[in-house]
Amino acid sequence: MIGDRWNVSDDEVARHYPCDDFVTAPTLQAWRGVTVFATPETLWPWVSQIRLAPYSYDWIDNLGRRSPRRLMGLPEPVVGEHFSTAATRPFGRIHAVERPNHLTGEIMGAYISYVLEPQGQSTRLLMKLVSGTSRWAAPWLSVGDLVMARRQLLNLKALAERR
Repeated sequence: MIGDRWNVSDDEVARHYPCDDFVTAPTLQAWRGVTVFATPETLWPWVSQIRLAPYSYDWIDNLGRRSPRRLMGLPEPVVGEHFSTAATRPFGRIHAVERPNHLTGEIMGAYISYVLEPQGQSTRLLMKLVSGTSRWAAPWLSVGDLVMARRQLLNLKALAERR
């Protein structure tokens, strides 16, 4: 499918992600990844801060409000609380969390896992999205997600590497 992969290896696509446990017959699967030159412990607070803001193109999905560029001291994410915020409104629910390894949530029927894989002094930040959406909509959602998710991962990378 067009737009289903960005910056991930075949091994990263083949692995199991926590979101796979929530959609048994996905019509959409999309993988994204970025190498962050920071440890999982440094990156984790930024990933868990997506509860406050989308960290992608703020002018599109956050009504022009800038996602925070400093850590806000949030408590650890908890299963059942809202997963993200867009346009100042909370969206979705957290379904699985294991600090600092993964955060998985659901927004409008799509399940998304952020997985942090340590690699020495760097971390692979992997993201997988799965959904049981209709087959005709899946290619469009995949391309749209690619644009937004790529920006989100690159923003999280830049923020975690700022030290």
